[in-house]
Amino acid sequence: MTGSQGHGPGPAFSRRTLIGTGLGIGAAALTAAGSGAAHAAGAPDATGTSAGRRARRRGHAFLAAAMDAYPDHGSIRLTQSYTDQAGLFSTAFTYDNALAILAHLAARTADGRARAAALGDALLYAQAHDPAYDDGRLRQAYNVGPYTFFDGSRQPDGFVRADGTANVGTQFGFTGTAVGDMAWAGIALSALARRTGARRFLDGAVRIGTWIERTGRTDEPLGGYKFGVNGANEKLPFTSTEHNTDLICLFGRLARLTGDRVWRERRARAEAFVKKMWEPSGGFFYTGTNDGVTVNKSPIPEDTQTWTHLALASSSPSSSSSRPSSYSRSLDWAAAELAVLDHAGRRNSTVPAGQSYEGVTFSSASLVANEDAPIAEFQPKPDRNGVWFEGTAHLALALRDRDGRGDQARARRLIASIERAQDLLGGGQSVGGKALPERSGVVSASSPLDTGFGFGYYPYRHTGATAWYLLAAARANPLRA
Repeated sequence: MTGSQGHGPGPAFSRRTLIGTGLGIGAAALTAAGSGAAHAAGAPDATGTSAGRRARRRGHAFLAAAMDAYPDHGSIRLTQSYTDQAGLFSTAFTYDNALAILAHLAARTADGRARAAALGDALLYAQAHDPAYDDGRLRQAYNVGPYTFFDGSRQPDGFVRADGTANVGTQFGFTGTAVGDMAWAGIALSALARRTGARRFLDGAVRIGTWIERTGRTDEPLGGYKFGVNGANEKLPFTSTEHNTDLICLFGRLARLTGDRVWRERRARAEAFVKKMWEPSGGFFYTGTNDGVTVNKSPIPEDTQTWTHLALASSSPSSSSSRPSSYSRSLDWAAAELAVLDHAGRRNSTVPAGQSYEGVTFSSASLVANEDAPIAEFQPKPDRNGVWFEGTAHLALALRDRDGRGDQARARRLIASIERAQDLLGGGQSVGGKALPERSGVVSASSPLDTGFGFGYYPYRHTGATAWYLLAAARANPLRA
């Protein structure tokens, strides 16, 4: 979940406030960041042991607890993204909920399918009951339960407000709509359409694709689809590699499910942009462009290396098989250039003594973060070797999918690190004021880490990180067209 940043230094800002308010955006673009059938080829399941199965059950228990945290506020609900201790209260990011749908489907259980359908229906409800728009959009995030904000103001509603509208996350300014968030919601709804045969899910995904085409399509030299709109409905000028990677999958799926060839042309447009971001001499993808003309060359994020493999290796609407390509070298770049090892001996590490975690960090900028200053006001100082567990799961899944020499062994080590984090990090955290099932849910990061894009990740149990772990463990490629 990243985007693009200008070449020079700029003001610090959060990707969340970026699309919520449109203020202080400087020369940068950020993105927020699945479902396919489980990929069975390659080495045996790295988590096929009884310990691995127990770890997956605990991950699903966390998703269930975060979804059921506010039982007195209606059956139409989304999943709270972070534990209460993160200070985001009952915020449910659209991206995280799309991932939760895909992780529930990957479980291939009756309960998982029912939960996925319930979350899909909640996204459709938000689409149909937006307080201001009726054009198919979803907002960046919603409130799913009551809380008292920092200024003492009361937010009394669940996901559905007293007037029947969806409870948009206005307190933090999560009111904008990003193409990447929309794409992931469309991917999740298309997965539900394919799994259940229910037309309503496909209709919702088509509305999302149509909104993206109408709002994001650009004829700038680099092409592709632009970032989306801020909370004032103003179009944002950036174009993200990650967003367009998501669209390769979404538009490819819509082509298959609807039979309408127009989606193939749209998929080709998104794919062409992504391939223009390829740096053949280094074997990696750049993050995007601010102006549609100049490629941004720093920072280089992790997800544009892993998601591109997952999408490009299976992007053709006429093929369901994975096809390795020269672009898959990006996985080697991510595994080598973004590798980190976090342990208690590091200067700003919050890892308990005697523990260590391996994986990857968020971007090239994370490795050179200023360790003498907080990431943001009132936040702790970053650890340059903090492990980003969501990205570590991306990489593990992509390696399992590529299945080259040494890929399975490396993926097993990464998944083992994530499972150890689920066991040992984030203890005593809660959702909706209720204790979580023991050792359930993966924290966003082993220690505070600076993404290099104006925001950080911290050791709070997280729906998105947990969902990506479960997808990696199940070999379920969420970007398979």
